Amino acid sequence: MNTVAVCDTEPIAIEGLRSLLESADELRVVAAESSLADGMDAVRALAPSLLMLDKAFGIYAVMDFLRVLRTMGSPVPVIVWSLSFSEAEALRFLQAGAAGVVRKTASLITLMSCIRAVVSGSTWLEEEMVREVDRPIRYGRSPLTARELQVMELVERGWKNKDIGASLGIRTGTVKIHLKHIFEKTGIRGRYGLALSGLKEKGLLALSEMEIAS
Repeated sequence: MNTVAVCDTEPIAIEGLRSLLESADELRVVAAESSLADGMDAVRALAPSLLMLDKAFGIYAVMDFLRVLRTMGSPVPVIVWSLSFSEAEALRFLQAGAAGVVRKTASLITLMSCIRAVVSGSTWLEEEMVREVDRPIRYGRSPLTARELQVMELVERGWKNKDIGASLGIRTGTVKIHLKHIFEKTGIRGRYGLALSGLKEKGLLALSEMEIAS
């Protein structure tokens, strides 16, 4: 039996999710909290199999919450959910430590697919958020250089250009040139696509049931 803690700003959403999850035989809601502080206490006291966390607490507050969990070394995976997400928001939550990102308007099949993937140890995003990087990485006339691979790895972790440059001992302008070459060689557009492609290549990003069936 997998246990679930819910931390949401809306009591009606909490009760709706509780009813939905408890209809699945393998899931049991053990905590339902309406503040981040109480959500953190529930994680510490109960160590649930999963925490459902509402983005409506605020993007920065949620990211701080995720970073604290990571600093604590907590093994509890977190799914951030909300009515809507931009691509950039979804990626930032993953980079901050979320194991899944899903919309509150998702179908029951999609929501359960997300929950089961995260509980099993995978990272999960909705199909619409990964469609742009569905194709495999392709290399152009030459493979990535060792330096380009280093830059790509740090981009996948969410590092900014100036931090990448400081870490590798190169100028920010040089980092931009490396990124230009990486995009040209892989056919991937933008940092979002690059980061998601990295997750998929490493087998850390689960496919939805819709993608598996196709």
